[in-house]
Amino acid sequence: MKAAAEPLNAFSAFGIELEYMIVDRDSLAVRPIADAILRKIAAAAETKADAGDIDWSNELVRHVVEVKNPVPQAQLDGLAAGFQEEIARVDGLLAEFGARLMPGAMHPWMNPALETQLWLHENEAIYRTYDRIFDCRAHGWANIQSMHVNLPFADDEEFARLHAAVRLLLPILPALAASSPVADGRMRADLDFRLTCYRLHPARVPSLMGRFIPDNATSRANYEATVLAPMYREIAPLDPEAVLRHEWLNARAAIPRFDRNALEIRIIDVQECPQVDIAIAALTSAVVRSLYSCRWSTLAAQQKVATDTLAEILGACIHDADRAVIDNPEYLALLGFPQRHCEAQELWQYLLGATAADPLLSAAHRAPLEHILNRGPLARRIMRALGNGFSRSQLAAVYLQLCDCLANGRLFEGCEA
Repeated sequence: MKAAAEPLNAFSAFGIELEYMIVDRDSLAVRPIADAILRKIAAAAETKADAGDIDWSNELVRHVVEVKNPVPQAQLDGLAAGFQEEIARVDGLLAEFGARLMPGAMHPWMNPALETQLWLHENEAIYRTYDRIFDCRAHGWANIQSMHVNLPFADDEEFARLHAAVRLLLPILPALAASSPVADGRMRADLDFRLTCYRLHPARVPSLMGRFIPDNATSRANYEATVLAPMYREIAPLDPEAVLRHEWLNARAAIPRFDRNALEIRIIDVQECPQVDIAIAALTSAVVRSLYSCRWSTLAAQQKVATDTLAEILGACIHDADRAVIDNPEYLALLGFPQRHCEAQELWQYLLGATAADPLLSAAHRAPLEHILNRGPLARRIMRALGNGFSRSQLAAVYLQLCDCLANGRLFEGCEA
C-alpha cells in the first residue's frame, strides 16, 4: 500500500496484498518464472486503462507473485472482483508458459532446500543479505504465502488504539484462516504449519520477532525505542552496511509501517480465492473496529493483557485452528464473549453475529464466512478431502482442485477427492 498524500484516519481505507505460487500446469511443481510473467504483465498493462488499480510484484523468491491494490481503497467491496479478474488474466498469461497460480499458504511438497531460487532483480541486495544471514532455503522463508491487511492510522492516538485492537485479535486469526496443513508431502501436526515455520525463521536474531504477538505500544516514539532500535542493534554485526535497517525487517504478526502510516496484519494464510480472502479481511476489520471503539472493553484493559497470554492462545489456534479451546475468561470478556470458555469456531461465530451491522460486512462477505464457520477453515477442508493415508496422486488431485478454485473464483468444498 502506497503512502497517501496526507495520513488517513483509521478505517477510512484498506490495502490488501495476496501472495500466490507459480506452479507447473500439469505436475504442479513450483516454477521459478516470476520475472518472465511480470514482464508479460507489464507489457499487457500498457494497454489497460485502469492498470494502476491493481498491481503485481515479487519478493524474495522467483516462484511467488503478489497482487495488491497499491492505492488505499475506501471500501473492501469490489476488491474481490478486481483481484479475481486480474488473477484470471494472469492465469491466462501463465498458460503460455505451461504454468498457473496455486493458492494456499504452503506448497504441499516443495523441497525449499533444493528448489528455491532467489529474486535477482530489483532489491537483490536485500534478498542476498537475508539469505546470507538466515539461509532462505527453508519453508519459513521460501514456502509461505499470506494475505496482508493494511489499516491506516493518522496519529499516535489512532496508532495506539489500532495496535491494541489488532494485538488482541491476532491470536484467533489462524482459527479462521489456516490453510497450510500439508508440507513435505505429508500432513503436519499444525493446521497452520506456515505460521509454525514462520515463527522459527529469524531465530538467529530473536528481536526481529519477539514473541510473535507484539507487546503493547503507545506511540511511534515508544515503538521505535522498544522494538525497532533493539532490533537494529542486534542485527548490526551481521548487517554492517545496514541493508536491512528498515521497519519491514520486523517479523511480528502485525507491524506498523510508519513510512505509510499503516498497521500491517501479516498472520493470515492466503485462501482458495479472493472472495474468501476479502471476506476474512472484512470480518477482521469489523472486529478490530469494534475493539478500537471500546465496544466490549476499554483501551486500558486491552493494553493490559499480557503478551504471553495472547501467545498461548495463538499457539493453540495455530495447532488446531477452529477447534482450539480458549479457556481464558478474561480474554473472552475483552471480546464481549459471554461464556468462560469455548472453541475458537464458537468465538468467531459470535463475533460475526456481533458485527453484522458493520458496513464492512456486506452480504457478499457473509456467504464465504458462513462456509468457513460451517465447514471449517481451508486447512480443515483440505484434510477432509485428503483423508488418512493419502497418496501423492491424491494430494495432487486436491491441490489441482484448489488451483481451479483460484482460477474460477470458487469456494473449496472439502469433499473427498
